[in-house]
Amino acid sequence: MAQVYRGGQPCPAGYPGRLTPHEVRTRAFAACRRGVDPDEVREFQARVADELAVLNETVRLFSQENDRIKRALRDWQTMHARECPPPQEHHHNSGRW
Repeated sequence: MAQVYRGGQPCPAGYPGRLTPHEVRTRAFAACRRGVDPDEVREFQARVADELAVLNETVRLFSQENDRIKRALRDWQTMHARECPPPQEHHHNSGRW
């Protein structure tokens, strides 16, 4: 597998982690003979970084909501387990199936 680099350093797991808005904003590109307008590049980087920041915040909020729902489910299961009588001995269905 080819070595993957991030910020000049090899990534430990062989692939880069999440890209941060700061990395997008500060990424520099090598100049070339027929390059692009640096102002346009910086504007695009700013737009991408802003959207990335919003998406990261959305993921963080969804993760918190997910944790809250999991806790509520565990609490409900615990309460339900205390209130329900233990199951009786398994009775086979007397029906055909």
